Amino acid sequence: MSAEAADRVAAVTSSRPSTPLQTSWFEFLLDGSLLEKHLQKSNPDPTPVQLIVQFLEQASKPSVNEQNQVQPPADNRRNRTLKLLALKVAAHMKWDLDSLEKGLTIPVLNMLLNELLCVSKVPPGVKHVDLDLSTLPPTTAMAVIIYNRWAIRTIVLSSFPEKQTKPGPHQMNMLNIVQQEKEMTENILTVLKEQATDSITVLEGALQLKKDFYVHTLRTLDLLAADAAANGETESSTAGLRISADDLHCQVHYDLGGIFFQQGCTDQPTYEKARDHFRQTKELLKKLDSTVHVHLDEKRLAGYWNACRALTGDCDPCDPQTTPYDQINSLIRAHNYQAVIEAFIKDNVSRSLPNHFRRSVLREFLYKVQQGESGLDEVCHKLCVCNAVRDALEGEILSIRFQQLLLKPSKRMVDFILEVCTRSLEKDRPSETSRRNMAGFMKTLCESLEDLSLVFVVSSHKLFMELLKEEERKVLVEQMRKRSATINLSAKPLPSFYDIPASASVNIGQLEQQLILSLEPRRIRQILIELHGMTERPFWRVNSKWEVPPDYINVILGIKDNLTKDLVYILMAKGLHCISIKDFVHARLLFSACLELVTEFSPKLRQVMLNEMLLLEVRAHETMAAEGSKERPPPDLVSRVRGYLEMRIHDLPLRQVVGEECVAFMLNWRENDYLTLQVPPSLVMNNPYIKLGQLLASTCKELPGPKESRRTAKELWDVVVQICSVSIQHKRNSDGRVGLIKQRESSMGILQRSKFITFVKKLREPLVLTTLISLFVRLHSIVRDDIVNEVTAEHLSIWPSTLPNIQAVDVEAVAVTVKELVSYALTLNPNNQSWLITQADIYFVTNQYSAALNLYLQAGAVCSDFFTKAVPPDVYTDQVLKRMIKCCSMMNCHTQVAVLCQFLREVDYMTAFKALQEQNSHDAMDSFYDYIWDVTILEYLTHIHHKRGETEKRQIAIKAIGQTELNTSNPEEVLQLAAHKRKKRFLQAMAKLYF
Repeated sequence: MSAEAADRVAAVTSSRPSTPLQTSWFEFLLDGSLLEKHLQKSNPDPTPVQLIVQFLEQASKPSVNEQNQVQPPADNRRNRTLKLLALKVAAHMKWDLDSLEKGLTIPVLNMLLNELLCVSKVPPGVKHVDLDLSTLPPTTAMAVIIYNRWAIRTIVLSSFPEKQTKPGPHQMNMLNIVQQEKEMTENILTVLKEQATDSITVLEGALQLKKDFYVHTLRTLDLLAADAAANGETESSTAGLRISADDLHCQVHYDLGGIFFQQGCTDQPTYEKARDHFRQTKELLKKLDSTVHVHLDEKRLAGYWNACRALTGDCDPCDPQTTPYDQINSLIRAHNYQAVIEAFIKDNVSRSLPNHFRRSVLREFLYKVQQGESGLDEVCHKLCVCNAVRDALEGEILSIRFQQLLLKPSKRMVDFILEVCTRSLEKDRPSETSRRNMAGFMKTLCESLEDLSLVFVVSSHKLFMELLKEEERKVLVEQMRKRSATINLSAKPLPSFYDIPASASVNIGQLEQQLILSLEPRRIRQILIELHGMTERPFWRVNSKWEVPPDYINVILGIKDNLTKDLVYILMAKGLHCISIKDFVHARLLFSACLELVTEFSPKLRQVMLNEMLLLEVRAHETMAAEGSKERPPPDLVSRVRGYLEMRIHDLPLRQVVGEECVAFMLNWRENDYLTLQVPPSLVMNNPYIKLGQLLASTCKELPGPKESRRTAKELWDVVVQICSVSIQHKRNSDGRVGLIKQRESSMGILQRSKFITFVKKLREPLVLTTLISLFVRLHSIVRDDIVNEVTAEHLSIWPSTLPNIQAVDVEAVAVTVKELVSYALTLNPNNQSWLITQADIYFVTNQYSAALNLYLQAGAVCSDFFTKAVPPDVYTDQVLKRMIKCCSMMNCHTQVAVLCQFLREVDYMTAFKALQEQNSHDAMDSFYDYIWDVTILEYLTHIHHKRGETEKRQIAIKAIGQTELNTSNPEEVLQLAAHKRKKRFLQAMAKLYF
């Protein structure tokens, strides 16, 4: 490193707190004692598992011979030492497979344990199942056990649905290292699964050994490396870390239990083997005084134990140690289903069984019904009721299965529901929450029942009387009566709906599910015909997510024929849903079918559907435009939009959103002539969106014109000011003075501010958005009344500079609106330099200096091809540059301040000198001297460093001032070129810092 570079590094690091450098892997090769010292640290960096990865990665790197051919890793002293270092780290971790599995990938751990087998003198080429562990040296036997424990644990872990991504070594310099590692993992797993039976046999053999075991430590591995006692001390019975027989047996039993439990899915009797191993694990854990050498998850062990007992039937309901899970499973195995139901009802009070377990029990019974077991339908229904009451008590949403159960309930089922409700409340003093939730459940029950006689069964029940007030009961019963009367009214369906025969072979639940899923109009009609052939009730209520606009609901529900009503409602609801998810193809199909249907009997609904299809086409075209399409809308669509805006039909329900989006559509496609010249005056007076659209179009047309032609700009200003104003009331205080009260809820304008913002966020036309941003920036500046910190924007001169009634303007609403507006505009075009400057100004005046500087730099970058050209002076005006200077100053980046002072039309020497006097600078200081081209500033730098005795920095400044291109005798063109080059490099360096 050169002296200059060293000085720069020193300058940078001197202004920031130093952080210790990470120890590199090769340092452990150079210093044999470093590894142990490193591992003794409280938080070593790199961590032990990172060291293993680094050592094995380096040891397994392929080599290249003289013919430039890739060769396998060389078996040399360096690579052997690296592998031994990896083993020493694992020995420091006491061969804890839990920690190693969490930190290492399968290929790395496979490499590590194979190396352990190698150094432990395991006979090569001999299957582990053929080895007699009792005759092997202790550390050799332990290496075999550790490897086979890992093998079965890996098989179990690989069967879990989620696996964490762990760091792995780049064993080969390949582009797709992730794919390579995945393939290696799959190959290793294939081998391990093929050898699973052998691994289980080896570990079962280890359980027969009653002697203590020994595992390699850092010391024994050091001895192996020195070859001092390779056949002596390291293989003796006392070498290494002692692991008692009970410690090892406890761990092996746990691992064998895991593999047998995993195999139980395909081989039921192995659950009993798993249970026996887990029982031994639990007994050994109780026996051990210390579990330092046992690494297992006791919560998972408890889960395994409970699962095995449930699957093998190894539990007695009378046993006081039996858990609620065991009791339920025992009752199921004993076919005592009534007792299961009783247990669920009691649990509604105690709530000891988690909801997921209760649902799993219900799923188990439903599965038995599907398999053909008879007599379980009623049990399923009763368990479903018990679970629904439990959900209701806890404020949860009722299950779909319970709601389906209420579609055709019997009186017996309703009586059971009421019994469960009564018994599920605490007998002495039920909590207020339980009472409130149960009351809500009873109301829901009444609203869900179609049969009025069953509703009266519920409403006359003692619990219903206790939980609901008399007024609530009367209102609910009256609603039920009215609804029942509505449902029973029926007229003859339209003849055209009988062209498809109904099929009674499919049950109602399946048909309703198909009705929810289908998007094909003819299929929807067929399903409805079949459903109405089975039962007569309103199927538009099947899915609570089917919604039509409130403006249309009365017209649709006024259709007398129930089948037609369902079909119109569902086709419209599905079409609107498709539009919301931008599935315009299906939306067109559904709306076209609905239009064809309503044309036969309702001119009003026909026009409604034509309006909705217009909105569909407008949204489809706007979506294409938002995704980058430049294609203009077809003339037919523009003509239909005009027709809608001018439409006048009495008693026709109109959605405001249709008119709103039509006006936005016209503005986005610059149909300004229509909005300014051809819209009927009556529309402008009656429709606020058309009024707003006309003023925006007129203002945009007049922007390039003379000052006197800006009458519409003043009109637009007045309208927006009114939208952002609130009504004011005068109220006399207790001391006699009159105060002002602002009512934020009441808007005085043609639109509420929230609706205005919603409308604005449908606009895409840059000139319209620029006009609105300009207006709100001016309004913001007036209400803030801060001349020094004003926000800038284009076309500010067209707006008034004062407000007659400034007290009425909601200052907070204006501030929020201008921020929302600029943020939205930048989502459409993040490279608009005018909007970027405005957003930067907003951050600047709110003291968010880092964000402001970021945006000022972005604005310069987008108009100069990332500073490869000069930034136009109308972008980096003196005001913008001064704000950038203040941003840097407030962040204590004083050298950056000095450099930016040169960018001003007249260099601000006072600010630059003051900044350079600061010694607590958070930027890179002298590394920025190369960007200074003003000789006066460089001379001052030389003087400052000389005065402080900073010889190295003074030399850097002298070198910068000595560059020939900065000689003041050079022609002006040379000096400008030098300045331009430094400007460009400095701004690019700043962009890298702040982007």
